[in-house]
Amino acid sequence: QVQLVESGGGLVQAGGSLRLSCAASGLGFSSYTMAWFRQAPGKEREFVSAITWFLGRTSYLDSVKGRFTISRDNAKNTVFLHMNSLKPEDTAVYYCAAQFQGKMEPTRRRAPEYEYWGQGTQVTVSS
Repeated sequence: QVQLVESGGGLVQAGGSLRLSCAASGLGFSSYTMAWFRQAPGKEREFVSAITWFLGRTSYLDSVKGRFTISRDNAKNTVFLHMNSLKPEDTAVYYCAAQFQGKMEPTRRRAPEYEYWGQGTQVTVSS
């Protein structure tokens, strides 16, 4: 049984930082692309960032480039999202997702392309 468990969300002032963690179990973590999505009230779930298993290639939503950093620790089956310079518009529920991906496949950026999901963690940025 695959489980993805997010942690690290919370309330922070604009300009602050948070680190989200996602602990995975029940899958061959080192062969999966791991991603973060977010969903604000009344909005669709949107891609935030992903990191592939092969070469650790990273991808980011344009609005978070330079502020967010994704990383993974294959020994601990954990993916992280370091979020700096947070803005009120970053407020959302953040979800961890996992998808098996071949070496040469492009990074997936659409929610339906990911098979496994966590339950989400709330991030609230106050102005």
